[in-house]
Amino acid sequence: MTSTTPGLVCGHHHLYSSLARGMPAPPIQPTNFLEILQQVWWRLDCALDLDMIYWSAKLGAVEALMNGTTGIIDHHESPNAIEGSLDVIAVACAEVGVRVNCSYGVTDRHGVEAGLRGLEENRRFIAAGGRGMVGVHAAFTCSDELLESASGLATDLGVGVHIHVAEGIDDITAGARLENLSQDNWLLVHCVHLDRELNGTIAHNPRSNMNNGVGYAHPTRRSNKIILGTDGIGADMLEEMRLAYVAYRSDDVTLSPDLAWSWLENSYSFIPECQGDRVSWSYDHSDSPWHVAFTPGIRAINVQTSSGETLLRDGLPTRVDLDEVRSKASESAQRLFARL
Repeated sequence: MTSTTPGLVCGHHHLYSSLARGMPAPPIQPTNFLEILQQVWWRLDCALDLDMIYWSAKLGAVEALMNGTTGIIDHHESPNAIEGSLDVIAVACAEVGVRVNCSYGVTDRHGVEAGLRGLEENRRFIAAGGRGMVGVHAAFTCSDELLESASGLATDLGVGVHIHVAEGIDDITAGARLENLSQDNWLLVHCVHLDRELNGTIAHNPRSNMNNGVGYAHPTRRSNKIILGTDGIGADMLEEMRLAYVAYRSDDVTLSPDLAWSWLENSYSFIPECQGDRVSWSYDHSDSPWHVAFTPGIRAINVQTSSGETLLRDGLPTRVDLDEVRSKASESAQRLFARL
């Protein structure tokens, strides 16, 4: 006996991180969050090319689908392969059957010109009809001018801004810098050290916050709508929901699984079509927050789109060959590691 739910949505992902698993140790052992960025992620994103981006996104999309996740809100960075990168991600996801909201995270870390190229990639993709937001890496890596340009571009395009906010103490001034820019349609990621109210939805990423040692975000103290993301650590949203639940229970024992479940449901405001998808699960109470919170290992069996197409049958994707995707992604990962 199985139960069904709508397709799930990952509220914040970095699909390019799918290739990072097993990467060589950094040359210097990071001891804080900024050093993790410098020694791991900022080295990795500089090494990406379009082919790596394609197979990383395709692997991430397949793994999302196999976890009942039919929508991904992605945040991408590849400073040496900016132009066309969002198209590559969108195509890879579409080939699997997973919906994606794309953004390129602009930054001044690589110079003013690279920041402008990132803005143009967002503009080009969205203006051509792609589902997306204007991406910004984080306020502490951007000038005021770039933040204002990103905000203005988003307004012109009729979309929100997707930005990391006060994830670590290095971005502690983000609230002050974004206070007069943020809008209700913005997606504010992490907000662990945010010191004031900002307009927008907050994407809470409990596993990533723990892994990076940045602290607990206390999402229940915020007045904003909360959604759940993974920050690139896969797209198993039932597992993220379980972790979000125990994380806030350790902070406030009065809270229930219903709250974390509502954070899953809030993501439909970004990709509403996923509500029409149907996922059947390996456990017969997978539609119950109280059951899911205490039942690890629940797997998606079948996924059917709102139009009736079966994307996952008996746990395997139907549009793509899983072994081929894994093999090609492994080859791309080896090329990536060689560049590191």
